[in-house]
Amino acid sequence: MSEAETPSFEMTWSSTTSSGYCSQEDSDSELEQYFTARTSLVRRPRRDQDDPVEWKIPNLSQAEIEQKIKEYNGQINSNLFMSLNKDGSYTGFIKVQLKLVRPVSVPSNKKPTSLQDARKGPGRGTAVRRRTSFYLPKDAVKHLHVLSRTRAHEVIEALLRKFLVVDDPRKFALFERAERHGQVYLRKLSDDEQPLRLRLLAGPSEKTLSFILKENDSGEVNWDAFSMPELHNFLRILQREEEEHLRQILQKYSHCRQKIQEALHACPLG
Repeated sequence: MSEAETPSFEMTWSSTTSSGYCSQEDSDSELEQYFTARTSLVRRPRRDQDDPVEWKIPNLSQAEIEQKIKEYNGQINSNLFMSLNKDGSYTGFIKVQLKLVRPVSVPSNKKPTSLQDARKGPGRGTAVRRRTSFYLPKDAVKHLHVLSRTRAHEVIEALLRKFLVVDDPRKFALFERAERHGQVYLRKLSDDEQPLRLRLLAGPSEKTLSFILKENDSGEVNWDAFSMPELHNFLRILQREEEEHLRQILQKYSHCRQKIQEALHACPLG
């Protein structure tokens, strides 16, 4: 997305839950505070799992788009209108609800490098790259002003930039949620889908269609999406878990062996 197409934002919080902060440093204590292998690798049963649904997206003519925009603007009760551009594209707002269960990473030192530091080169004047990991407030909501040609992966990248999140965008996915006949349906958007187009086709009703940002749990772990510190953390945590499992197994067999030996000593000779 070019600078001219960068979405503008309005942010509202629907929860007063405080964020839990933890620092990512090279210490053992941070292993349980940062992304862990357990939270990232173990597939736990999910409650209230929404059912997937496939959407049929019609191709609209320019006249149909103009009519849809008029109908859309006539139904909303706010100033979040859609506008038709001279080139045939259109702009408007989409609301994205963030439902992230894992912490996100942001730079712990947000101070930009000064010209004086840049002239010094690497050394005392160079800031050490560190990350701070924290939980975003639950059910945070953002309104994004986007173009009709803005794609789902661009929406994800814009959301992460606004929150200063430095995690790989491939860790996240944009979903559309719909309520039909008392049932809730959820569908993961492909990278090239256009959320504003979906919003126009569905109308302004949030029950008909809403957007959610969630972790991209595809079932396969994309190791390329993790940073080097995260991968080292995973290895260290896996080693700890392996050692703990081995300890439990040895303890179990040792206890069993002891009971058998006690039974042998208790048996009368002959």
